[in-house]
Amino acid sequence: MMLDTYLAIDFGAGSGRVMAGFVSAGMVDLEEIYRFPNRQVKLGNHLYWDFPALFADMKQGISKAVRRGYHIKGIGIDTWGVDFGLIDKKGNLLSNPVCYRDSRTNGLPEEFFAGTDVSQHYAEAGIQVMAINTLFQLYSLKKEGDVTLEIADRLLFMPDLFSYFLTGTANNEYSIASTSELLDARSRTWNWPLIHQLGLPGHLFGEIVMPGTVRGQLKQDVAAELGLDYEVDVIAVGSHDTASAVFTVGLGTGCSVSADTDAVLESVAPATSLRHAFLSSGTWSLLGIELDEPVLTEEARLSGFTNEGGVGGKIRFLQNITGLWILQRLIAQWGENQKETEYDALISAAELAEITSVIDVDDPAFACPADMEVAIAHYCRTHELQVPSTQGEYVRCVLNSLAQRYKRGIEQLNRLLPAPVEALHIIGGGCRNKLLNRLTEEALGIPVYAGPVEATAIGNILVQALAKGEIADRREIKGII
Repeated sequence: MMLDTYLAIDFGAGSGRVMAGFVSAGMVDLEEIYRFPNRQVKLGNHLYWDFPALFADMKQGISKAVRRGYHIKGIGIDTWGVDFGLIDKKGNLLSNPVCYRDSRTNGLPEEFFAGTDVSQHYAEAGIQVMAINTLFQLYSLKKEGDVTLEIADRLLFMPDLFSYFLTGTANNEYSIASTSELLDARSRTWNWPLIHQLGLPGHLFGEIVMPGTVRGQLKQDVAAELGLDYEVDVIAVGSHDTASAVFTVGLGTGCSVSADTDAVLESVAPATSLRHAFLSSGTWSLLGIELDEPVLTEEARLSGFTNEGGVGGKIRFLQNITGLWILQRLIAQWGENQKETEYDALISAAELAEITSVIDVDDPAFACPADMEVAIAHYCRTHELQVPSTQGEYVRCVLNSLAQRYKRGIEQLNRLLPAPVEALHIIGGGCRNKLLNRLTEEALGIPVYAGPVEATAIGNILVQALAKGEIADRREIKGII
């Protein structure tokens, strides 16, 4: 008898993976089926994602699950935000998607808002203005007279694009579309006046579907290629990876970062008693809270908050903060110079470091410097701070700075909420950094819970199980997690 499974296809900026999820007996079990690299490719004047290679890797992962004898009940796909591909009327991909780190949008927000009221714009879109956003990527194409805009039939964000080539059905999932800066935050639909202002063809923007919607079934030729002789649903999950991860917050997941090993079972995060904020910790840090409706005030805009879509039509009210990117770049640089790169060793060295310097992690100087060590040292000298001199001191400086940035974010969040946040829940790969977790709890002065590491995959799989009726509602999920 084949074992029923859901497949969570999770694409990150550095790698992708295919995870199998088994929902039974009040438990979710995960198995990593296949992991593969994701890279950015410089070609001509632009930085691209290698979509055909990623699609082939995804299919290879699905095939591996089939060969293991699993019966696939559903497939859900989540990715990073803002990036997209364009397809023509015959369903052909017109170009590899351009990476959000491409320079084509530099300076465009300032140019666009020279003639547009940014406050009024935020009151409609509710999204933090960032040059990487889809709005400015499309504005760049329009300015350049890019021919792909003229022949494109549909715009598909990255998870929409993967889903389209699996099913042949083109639509836009809500949570990923919300990262574009092209939705009306209140109505959860396209902001047509803005789209017309940009001079973009309206037919590019298709039906918006909510997480939990069956997008379609695998095409027969794809199913045959993968070794499947039965129908498999491709399900819209929280297709922005953070939307899937945040779906698990406040459901009883995670353990107190201050608990010792013997007390872990007694320190699991309460499912309902505390008002939880979330911190999705990875290359980026996304700090915020789930709300029923957006917060579109001028104070929210000036504080750098964004209103992105979540599962169940929720709003993820959050700040985009530079996360572990700075540390990741340091470690990569140290590797090139034959220095220590073992993560645990670096964290142990940071534990012993006494440096108290705090840098502004969101300063543009740290966005993509040629040498991250030099950038940090220069910042410290120009701000009359102690300059790190060892690897441990560099790591401690970065972690101190992140903890203090999270403190400022929570303080800003509390000013915009009717009641203050009572606990912080850290999810994602960064929740394994025990020193950062402890420094964060010390800075915030409220309980901090960490885990699960695999929040994105768990959220992805649970939304599929809801869509298929295997789980009745969110209340039942609390018992499962």
